[in-house]
Amino acid sequence: MATDIPDIVIGRLPIYLRELTRLAEEGKQKTTSSHELGHRLGISSAQIRKDLSHFGEFGKQGTGYHIGYLTEQLSDILRLSSEWDVAVVGAGFLGHALAHYNGFLDRGFRIACIFDNDPQKVGEKMGELIVQPDTDLEKIIKHKQIKVAILAIPPHVAQPMTDRLVNAGVKALLSYAPIHLTVPEGVQVSYSDPVIQLQRMTYYL
Repeated sequence: MATDIPDIVIGRLPIYLRELTRLAEEGKQKTTSSHELGHRLGISSAQIRKDLSHFGEFGKQGTGYHIGYLTEQLSDILRLSSEWDVAVVGAGFLGHALAHYNGFLDRGFRIACIFDNDPQKVGEKMGELIVQPDTDLEKIIKHKQIKVAILAIPPHVAQPMTDRLVNAGVKALLSYAPIHLTVPEGVQVSYSDPVIQLQRMTYYL
């Protein structure tokens, strides 16, 4: 896998994959084009063609892209051909919602365990999971060989928990904590902060 591909390009691939999946679910057609995808996504067709060209040739001029084939190829590129187990840290309102969210399974991920340090939450059933004490975090993550984790915890404990997760073998983190996290090289961090997104949009209002 090429390592010089801009991260912004990698970030658009899941958007293309999601839209291809929607097209397949609509079942109205077997092929699509960069023009159609661009119209549906608000991205120029030239940008879509340029993004995909980093990984090979997936369509033919005048014919477009076969939806099923391109879906399979993007899934392979994003390493979604097999299911990834995910650990959730934090069993509050957000952790509870993540544990019950049904949108992970059909997109390559499975919530495999959830942790908390609150004795009142430990042992609670969330979906098909039982909240585990965070004291068992390293043991369980190593045993299950989990590489992906979601942080749904307050900012003041996010960095220490990140350090523990990384030391246990986690290589990718999605953080809902409104704080920048420091991780070693080779560990990926993505942030989901709705306030930041709102602040970006209000610039244009």
